[in-house]
Amino acid sequence: MDMPTRLFDFPRFQLANKPLKVSLATKQGGKWNTFSSQEYVDLSDNLSLGLIEKGILPDDKVVIISTNNRHEWNICDIGILQCGGIDVPVYPTASEDDYEYIFNEAEVKMAFVSDRELYEKVKRVQPKVPTLKEVFMFDEEDGIPNWNEVLALGEKSDKRDELQKRMDAIDAHDLATLIYTSGTTGRPKGVMLSHNNIASNALDCADRLPDPTDESVALSFLPLCHVYERMLVYLYCLNSVSIYYAESMETIGDNLREVRPTIFSAVPRLLEKVFAKIMDKGAALSGVKKGLFFWAVGLAEEYDIHGKSAFYNFKLGIARKLIFSKWKEALGGRTQAIASGAAGLNPRLARIFLAGGINVQEGYGLTETSPVVAVNCPKNDGTRIGTVGRVISNVRVKIAEDGEILVKGPNLMMGYYKQPELTSAVIDEDGWFHTGDIGEFVEGQYLKITDRKKEMFKTSGGKYIAPQLMENIFKESRFIEQILVIGEGKKHPAALVQPDFEFLRSWCERKEISVDSNLKMIENETVISRVKQEIDHYNERFGNWEKIKKIELTPEPWSIEDGLLTPTLKLKRKNIEKKYQDLIERIYPEGF
Repeated sequence: MDMPTRLFDFPRFQLANKPLKVSLATKQGGKWNTFSSQEYVDLSDNLSLGLIEKGILPDDKVVIISTNNRHEWNICDIGILQCGGIDVPVYPTASEDDYEYIFNEAEVKMAFVSDRELYEKVKRVQPKVPTLKEVFMFDEEDGIPNWNEVLALGEKSDKRDELQKRMDAIDAHDLATLIYTSGTTGRPKGVMLSHNNIASNALDCADRLPDPTDESVALSFLPLCHVYERMLVYLYCLNSVSIYYAESMETIGDNLREVRPTIFSAVPRLLEKVFAKIMDKGAALSGVKKGLFFWAVGLAEEYDIHGKSAFYNFKLGIARKLIFSKWKEALGGRTQAIASGAAGLNPRLARIFLAGGINVQEGYGLTETSPVVAVNCPKNDGTRIGTVGRVISNVRVKIAEDGEILVKGPNLMMGYYKQPELTSAVIDEDGWFHTGDIGEFVEGQYLKITDRKKEMFKTSGGKYIAPQLMENIFKESRFIEQILVIGEGKKHPAALVQPDFEFLRSWCERKEISVDSNLKMIENETVISRVKQEIDHYNERFGNWEKIKKIELTPEPWSIEDGLLTPTLKLKRKNIEKKYQDLIERIYPEGF
């Protein structure tokens, strides 16, 4: 079979070339439900036929919403696409207001949801969406329409010839999916991606993965509604890598040890949390073990991708055997690659993991680029710490005069749905997509992201501040979970700091500081002084005009639910500033 060009070709390609006994696996009720390549294709066909029986026509939109990743998502995805439908994956955490907006703009006809909570959420919105006729749930509950009803209809259907005609009529450049960006501001935008956009990205990323073997297994837990994880799932399918879905974000540690994946993807915030837990365990050691642990971490902080002295390499070998081997075991013991994306990875963290023999591959992309533009890779001297690696095959990148990263290639979106003026604002006459990110090439070939164009600001003294770059450095502190650098038009930059409350609580216990709430912690003068000490320490890396002069601590974690973070854990800057306006006025009492 030829290489896949349409998204529903991927499972069929796997079946024809290297079928798996376990193509997809979901853990439910304490046991793994597994599906072979043949079952994947057969169930997808049945769903397609069921949708045809239900009256879904080519170009009709069907929503998929799931709290956690599960095999039903994939089967719905392939089933919808095969019958000519366009799927609209939506975040479970999006507001009902956003659901109403997305469903109406996309004119969705049907929805598949994972559980009762989402079912009830969609049903509350349904009366405001005239086109939405039916909602089906993956979990089985009496009285609620179940997706198995659609599968059963398809199994009995006599419309297989019609399904084949629909599949034959679909071109690789036809619209496949509408992915609504979570966005840090304003209404979500529907990014139109064709089959070819995502399929080409999967094919062009194939050489950046470890070479697949019969033992290759992926653990998937980043949301499938995000194009990053979704593209990787097609890539795993292409390479006949078995995909196991983690039960939840809370069970990742257990699932890693159980599945023992050779590859998985992560966002930097997750890697930061993993590292923080490792450091906490190290701090709890005593005597020689504690000394060895921090000696190894210190050694890793000096790591260089091109190697150092023979004596350094000798010491690193000892550290890997005594200390870092335990880190690898905690990840399952077989991990060949961790694909990190969606936000910038702290270079110190990348250095420590790489020194420990844990291959973290930082990449860069956007929903509009399906998504990968560049990614690090251990092959062919393809890794540079602090960069996102070389640009992938068939994609072109150039840096504009103002430093903005411009992209062109087969992965570039068709445009924003029903918003041609927004499309023309980001894709110029020559076909270059303006990413809004600022960057540069290191050594002429490794792309480095320095900031978001829209997020850079000037102080009243006319000095430019790149907040993302600064925030990533401050988050190296174990005391700081999130930080927002502010100060546009002010005399000096300042920051709102959300402490790592879990670590801070344990620190307070060690210092015998009595606190019974987050609010009491951040009001404690000793705590405030200690966090300021951290800020002063990291301030040394910046020029005088960049140094944070004042901070305020926030009393609660910033979350997706309260609208302060996007689903990919980026800061919603305007929302944070609005919520903590009183703290900002305390920092700048005279308005400057």
